[in-house]
Formats: sequence, structure tokens, C-alpha cells
Amino acid sequence: MVTQPDNELPPASASGSKAGRRRRPGRESPAVWWGGFALLVVLGVAFWSWRLLLVTLALWCMYELALVPRECRIMPNGGPPCDQPVRGRAFGCRRAHQEIKNDALWRFAGVRTNPLRRQPIADPNRRTGEVVWSPANRGELDPSDRRILLFAVLGTIVVVAGMAYGLTA
Repeated sequence: MVTQPDNELPPASASGSKAGRRRRPGRESPAVWWGGFALLVVLGVAFWSWRLLLVTLALWCMYELALVPRECRIMPNGGPPCDQPVRGRAFGCRRAHQEIKNDALWRFAGVRTNPLRRQPIADPNRRTGEVVWSPANRGELDPSDRRILLFAVLGTIVVVAGMAYGLTA
């Protein structure tokens, strides 16, 4: 590896941007996904195929839950929404935000606390006797995310019921 003297700047990239800056990888346009969904709906209606419509609904649910290019948008303790990129409405940009989003999803489902949360391992060297306050509501989901997540979960239930019906019919 060649080191450069302190008084020289590294060469600029081919695009003319400052050296050391990296671009985010490009994301596909949501219009591509929606065009695919529209095409599948048109084909499902044209061929009168409820199974193709069911597959289209399953793909839309998967897209909204896990594939849509979004921002994290979790609002910790009533603060501003996080603007970090994330894939899917059900995911956070880092572990702390994912825990807050999990708690918010459980509250949205009507469960006060997350029953699947792992308890932290007790530290034997920890000082005790101090009262630490933690709010019951650590953060919340964006209202539009709540609505779409509800529709995606209901759509997933419809897909599972449709598959069960398709196996018997």
C-alpha cells in the first residue's frame, strides 16, 4: 500500500466528486414493482384465474413487508423520524431501531410488551441501587406504515386461507 504525503490530496473520482465519498447503491424504482403488480392483476382478470390473483396478492404483501425501499421512519420517544434507508416496512435500520419497531408492532397488535424479547444478561459487576426510568412507549410507527402493514398482514391471511381452499378444491 502506498501512502501519500500529507500535503497532497487523493485524486478525484471519475464523476468529479470529492475523494473518499461513496455513493449509495441505486435502488429500483417502485414504479417497476407496481407495473409488475398491475400486469399480474390484468392477466389474472383476463384469464379469470383466482390463483394468479392470489399469487399477486402474496407478492404485494412480501413487497410491502420486506422489499419496499423505504426510510426507517421510527420515531423514538416522540423525536423526529429516522431517515436511514431500509428494506421493508417491518424492519429498522439498526438493532436499537429494530427493537423499537418490534415493540411498536406488538403494541399495534394489542400486546403491551414484546413476549419474544430476550432479557439482557445480568452483569455481576453492575452497580445496583440506582433507579433507572424507562418509558413504556419507547417509540412509534409512522401512521401510514401502520395502515399498510395492517393491509399486508390481512392480505397474507387471505393468501394462506386461499391456499388452504385451493388444496381442497
